[in-house]
Amino acid sequence: MDSTPRYPTPQHPAPPTDADTAAVRAQLGRPPRGLRAVAHRCPCGNPDVVETQPRLADGTPFPTTYYLTCPRAASAIGTLEAEGVMKQMTARLAEDDELAAAYRAAHEDYLARRDAIEVLPGFPSAGGMPDRVKCLHVLAAHALAAGPGVNPLGDETLALLPDWWAKGPCVTPEATDEPE
Repeated sequence: MDSTPRYPTPQHPAPPTDADTAAVRAQLGRPPRGLRAVAHRCPCGNPDVVETQPRLADGTPFPTTYYLTCPRAASAIGTLEAEGVMKQMTARLAEDDELAAAYRAAHEDYLARRDAIEVLPGFPSAGGMPDRVKCLHVLAAHALAAGPGVNPLGDETLALLPDWWAKGPCVTPEATDEPE
């Protein structure tokens, strides 16, 4: 399987602009929770991954540091999940020591990035890491935010997706309505 990503390399997370926040709100169909930074931009220019605070404003732990916001990418990933890709990946982890080691390293990277913001003692990374695959959305978001080669199953997920940006932006930055 070719896992060469077809997406731009990550930028350093940047505080969201008002237009970014409006775009994410439109993408999600609700106000974003715990929005800390734009972790990756779609080739169309909109945020497609945001970095969240490890705790929401009310103190509730929110261990999903990288959150995929693009509805087109999320829909395509949902199709992969429905097709059984997570089960296949989990089975491969049990059979392929090299893949399992790389996935454990991705887990450690995810925790280190979250811990650099705030430590959440006792909370796992996300997406099922390091032992299973529970959410391809999280793995893809981590791969986009961290860049190629950090999360092998996130990279594979991205390689399986169509070019979700090909039709242009999923929302306009000043949009306030729900995504298409």
